[in-house]
Amino acid sequence: MLDDPFSTTRQVSQSPGKSHLALEDPCRLNKDTDHAWTMVDVIDQALCSNPQTRQAWANARFQAGQVGIAKSAYLPTVTLNTSVSRSMNSASSSLQITTISSGGGASSQPINRFTPVVSLNYLLYNFGGREAQLESAQKTLEASNWTHDATLQTVMFGAIQAYYQVFATQAAAEAALVSEKAGNEALNAAQKRYEVGAAALADALQAKTAFAQAKLNRQKTEGDARVAVGSLANALGLEADYRLNIAPPFLPKPDAEQDTLVHGLIEEAKTLRPDLAAAEATVKAAEANVKAAEAGHLPSISLIGNYGYNHTSLPSDTQSWTMGMQISVPLFTGFNTTYQIRSAEEQLEVKRTNYDQLEQSVSLDVWRAYQLLNTAHESFKSSEDLVASAFQSERVAMGRYKAGAGNIIDLLNAQSSHANARLQLIQAQYTWLTQKAQLAQALGRLDFSSIPTR
Repeated sequence: MLDDPFSTTRQVSQSPGKSHLALEDPCRLNKDTDHAWTMVDVIDQALCSNPQTRQAWANARFQAGQVGIAKSAYLPTVTLNTSVSRSMNSASSSLQITTISSGGGASSQPINRFTPVVSLNYLLYNFGGREAQLESAQKTLEASNWTHDATLQTVMFGAIQAYYQVFATQAAAEAALVSEKAGNEALNAAQKRYEVGAAALADALQAKTAFAQAKLNRQKTEGDARVAVGSLANALGLEADYRLNIAPPFLPKPDAEQDTLVHGLIEEAKTLRPDLAAAEATVKAAEANVKAAEAGHLPSISLIGNYGYNHTSLPSDTQSWTMGMQISVPLFTGFNTTYQIRSAEEQLEVKRTNYDQLEQSVSLDVWRAYQLLNTAHESFKSSEDLVASAFQSERVAMGRYKAGAGNIIDLLNAQSSHANARLQLIQAQYTWLTQKAQLAQALGRLDFSSIPTR
């Protein structure tokens, strides 16, 4: 028996993690766990192991089977029915068997029958119902393929976001450690001034409180970094405690997107977004379902035929055959066809409203991602200036305090401002990278070419 005589699975991606966006099959890559995984390796692992991609792939393959079912209506059906029986005739109501003597005479004997019948039924025309069903199946498969691509982009963005979050939290922990060291330096300076009588005890206590707070912040950021690593492992389909060896990302300087008109991006997204294309395909499938339901009121024309052979234990074998045309006219179906049409029409309206709603969401997604990306770019430039200024302020405050010209409040405020500036710079850097990927997803063009490379 042929597994796929209509070759419908060729219209489906070859693996859960592959679509027309990928240049190769990532699920066939063998990664060395001792080698540091790049972002590409991380994305490949997520695409192949995430249950969402496998589910979307399986659904597309299921719809491919539905296309095969619809195509089978264009071929005839051949059925073999066979009956085997044994009967006996008797002169009385009770079964009597009279043996045949050598002198002759009447008797009853069993009769064995073997009757194979081959039947043919070939639908020739049903006023477009068969064509509409095939079109519906094909459009549904097309929608499943687009949904598969949309799922891949969603999983891909989740992996990118988790990847950047790992290094963002690690950088925040390193910045918190620097702040803790600065707080320790301020504490030592305050204690020395207190010991020599150049400062009050309150200075040493305030510096000690600030140092304890900096230590607490460092511990919290280190915990956030460990949580981020577990979240990344989970996004890759691994256990949360899996030991990951991840290569650090390339961190380019943020560039502005101001030179691109956002209206043009919105129009581009409407032509590229796979989820919008899937919604459009489901609308066309629903339109075909209406046509198929309307064909239920119309007659169908079929070619029928059968050939039978009757073999018995008596020398009286017979053969029979029939060939002809059959016209089936649905006169009354208990209003089944009427409600089939009504249901198909309402389902079409549901699909159309879903498409309209998604089209509006695409516009908002692009607008939001575009504005957030530009905001992240501007925040990064401002954060760079803020870090430089805060660093100078902290050094000046430390020098003044050690020299006895400044007070502990000014020093602690300067250290706090520098710590906050460092965190804002880190957040702005990784927020810009994440928002760049978010905009690519909103446009429907998130693929491996979207990843920053050296």
